[in-house]
Amino acid sequence: MTIQVRSGYVPEARRMIENPDQAELRKLTAKMPNARRTIYDNYNVQTRVDARSTKSTYIVTDDPSSTSSQTVPPEEGRKWAEIQDRFIKDREMVLIDGYIGNDRAFMTPARLIIEARNANIAGMQQLLYYPVDGKPHQPEMTMIYTPNLAAPGYPNNRAIFVDLEAGISRVLNSDYFGESKKGGLRMWNRKVYQAGGLAMHAGCKVIPVGSRRRVFLIVGLSGTGKTTTTFTTQNDSKPVQDDFIALMPGGKIHGSENGCFAKTFSLDPKHEPTIFGAVTRPTAWLENVAQKEPGGAVDFFDTSYTQNGRAVFGMSDLGWFEDPRNIGPAEVLLILNRNDNIIPGVARLDSEHAAAYFMLGETQGTSAGGKDEMGKALRVPGTNPFFPLRHEEQGNRFLELHRSRPFEVYLMNTGRVGGPEASAESKKVAIEDSSAIVKAIAEGTISWVQDPDFGYEVADSVPGIGDVELLQPGRLYQRTGRAAEYREFVERYKQERVAALTKYPGLDQDILAAVRG
Repeated sequence: MTIQVRSGYVPEARRMIENPDQAELRKLTAKMPNARRTIYDNYNVQTRVDARSTKSTYIVTDDPSSTSSQTVPPEEGRKWAEIQDRFIKDREMVLIDGYIGNDRAFMTPARLIIEARNANIAGMQQLLYYPVDGKPHQPEMTMIYTPNLAAPGYPNNRAIFVDLEAGISRVLNSDYFGESKKGGLRMWNRKVYQAGGLAMHAGCKVIPVGSRRRVFLIVGLSGTGKTTTTFTTQNDSKPVQDDFIALMPGGKIHGSENGCFAKTFSLDPKHEPTIFGAVTRPTAWLENVAQKEPGGAVDFFDTSYTQNGRAVFGMSDLGWFEDPRNIGPAEVLLILNRNDNIIPGVARLDSEHAAAYFMLGETQGTSAGGKDEMGKALRVPGTNPFFPLRHEEQGNRFLELHRSRPFEVYLMNTGRVGGPEASAESKKVAIEDSSAIVKAIAEGTISWVQDPDFGYEVADSVPGIGDVELLQPGRLYQRTGRAAEYREFVERYKQERVAALTKYPGLDQDILAAVRG
């Protein structure tokens, strides 16, 4: 049961500005009191809400068993749809049309309708949509977004209602751009699943190795290094997608977005020149980046307001990228885990372990998930907090796709080994270390040995990495007299992983068996 008629619903507004271009959206943004032009001649908006609102997000359904997410019944969704529509009648709104994906076989018409007083969100979303280019446009998925309408009775007076059947999501009382971006992709997740594939919270890149172009997927929660790993170059590699892809039977990959939504915290041109170059172009949009004076410089290292500063830019602003329509099937998947204890720099996984670690989605939470997640040990199935169906369906579909056309899968730690940053006995896995690992995976130059505890293989040597303790953390714990602590972590992880996966009764038992050992 749905709360709205599907297909192109447009609420009545005092004025509807339809598909303005980027120049007009910049003019509207310039009027916003919380927007400041930067030294780069782009706009930086400080928002009230600085992260996604997971606790305020609800699937609208009369069948709560169809999803692992929290739900509200259709009558509640209908009530708030009517409240939002009444609010919109007196407002100036902006309507943006575009496509999720650019492959003719899987292009998804999408639409954003948002208050004009939050025009920066429209500008950012327009860069991420593939353009309409005069094509007839009847959206399959619509975001109706009112940042200035409160939802009393919901967490922080904020609510996101997701009606998958209607293809309409409604956002109330959040001015964070991520709710627009993720809202469309959340609904797209369902479409991909129904088509026999799996939407993955993944970057994608192609790495040349001799005459081959190896296709890499990189999954990880926001802030774990997914974008950095995607854009760091190995052998003149090219990025394909930053954040979401569809993995289809036979390893076929569909892209989703025509741009990137990148974290800017500690953005350094020395380590990430490609992202820095795109973020500092006039065509980029910034959100919650520290800035003292209008028209002045920004500070990517100042976190006094939030660590979750963001930027949106078009793929064309990178100067070099690969169109997802031009790449072959998936060959390598990297599962990123920002950890600070015993996870090795890289581990090689067989099919069942790959599905298990994909399903576990382990990492340390970052500012992208707000204060509730930052710094905490998390397990998010598929590292995809936007999958709107039952979580076990992700793990089962992953195993099905991997068995039908196997590809290499690796677990990578993008954090530290041996303890947190404050520990003198810990070591950081630097961006350069991760890049060396990715290059070695592409070229097949890693020497592997069996890990005695977890059933995967760990690296014995990686060209470009001289410190074996990054590759085999047990050696670091042994050398520093903490062998017992290492064993405690091993036993704890084994128990926690089994407990985590047994929460999903429909999960393929081969996946659970992989962590039982």
